[in-house]
Amino acid sequence: MDYLPLFFKLEHRNALLVGGGQVALRKATLLTRAGARVTVIAHRIDPELTELVEQHGGQTITGEYHSGLLDDVYLVIAATDDDQLNERVHYDAVERHIPVNVVDNQPLCTFIFPAIVDRSPIVIGISSGGESPVLARLLRAKLETWIPQGYSRLGRLVGQFRQQVKQTFTSVERRRIFWEKVLQGQIAEKVFAGRDGEARALLETAIETADPEHQVGEVYLVGGGPGDPELLTFKALRLMQQADVVLFDQLVSPAIVDLCRRDADRIFVGKRRDNHAVPQEGINELLVKYALQGRRVLRLKGGDPFIFGRGGEELETLKQHNIPFQVVPGITAASACSTYAGIPLTHRNYAQSVKLVTGQLKNRTSDLNFAELVHPNQTIVFYMGLHTLPELCEKLVAHGKPPETPAAIVSNGTRAEQKVLTGTLESLPELQSKEKLPAPALIIVGEVVLLHENLAWFGEEVLHNHGLILPDV
Repeated sequence: MDYLPLFFKLEHRNALLVGGGQVALRKATLLTRAGARVTVIAHRIDPELTELVEQHGGQTITGEYHSGLLDDVYLVIAATDDDQLNERVHYDAVERHIPVNVVDNQPLCTFIFPAIVDRSPIVIGISSGGESPVLARLLRAKLETWIPQGYSRLGRLVGQFRQQVKQTFTSVERRRIFWEKVLQGQIAEKVFAGRDGEARALLETAIETADPEHQVGEVYLVGGGPGDPELLTFKALRLMQQADVVLFDQLVSPAIVDLCRRDADRIFVGKRRDNHAVPQEGINELLVKYALQGRRVLRLKGGDPFIFGRGGEELETLKQHNIPFQVVPGITAASACSTYAGIPLTHRNYAQSVKLVTGQLKNRTSDLNFAELVHPNQTIVFYMGLHTLPELCEKLVAHGKPPETPAAIVSNGTRAEQKVLTGTLESLPELQSKEKLPAPALIIVGEVVLLHENLAWFGEEVLHNHGLILPDV
């Protein structure tokens, strides 16, 4: 970090501006907005600059710069086209330990101006350290569109009640939780809609009715998708970065866990076959425990929490304890992994329906309706079926599915280590016994697997094309 970002308190303080042109006018505009008393010294001073400075209690001096002008000055800006004069201002200021900025001359600056997003009292400064001011301005333009003007009014509303909330909640942690609920809930939405009076009334009620000693937290049930962090939703990322406690499972990639708030407590509750770090009942108890402590709890799951994720069981427990919760869908593995493998789940020439099936049930048996699964023109996707692959393929064939039906295993789908193994119902179990692709993995069965070799785009190597006749696409 080449520069430490700081914010100067300039209200009622003296600032010296050397220069009287348009560049000086732009700097004077910023200084006066911050409440500074500006003195301008130059041989010629733009009339607009004179008017601005005098309106804000400053003064203009037509004449020659001299070091005596630095007496009782808090900050100095040199904005002239005279390099020698700019250097004099710089050295005079440095000798007196006064912060100085020489416009467009970074080596002569002890501070620099960032690109500013002004939502006072919220102010954001963006700096490239002088390396690329244009890039800083482009980033500012993006932030301007993302941050509504209403944040200015919201910030002022919060400031008016800050002391009252501090008296109500003596714990820093509980104050933080209270304000985050305010700033991300109905009160903030009222402000953004221009209904400031209603927002104030809601905030007053929230403070008056608060029970500081018995604040119930909230649980976020978030789908982390199949593994690629870029497939997260915006809402998932926002909740991940505000949770106090994170409970994550085996299917969540480390890259996604790393996006959670740095100081959050992280608890691994993953499940592997025959090896549950924490049983489901224990996970349910942890969610309740931390929420009743007033904490925001993130239950981070691979894929989508409502597709073979047991999210419904966890929410039933939360409902029994009257704990508020939010659910954020994730991209389920069937959609994401098939897409990254170049295998469309539907295609008008091959499949008009899709069935998502779990390879294991609650009692560890696979009691599936295979007669229903062997219908033509449909794609079958098996979750958690890698360890029962021979049985699944055998029963599909036994119930009428042709042995030459295309089938594929997608291992570590969407991740850098993704591999796709293709074959048929007859050949795939033997191919897998040789290749030993690891979990997490999906099994895709159906004619759409034929499209993999032509449509694969994620860069993985085709491990086998055993007996498959490729279609024209």
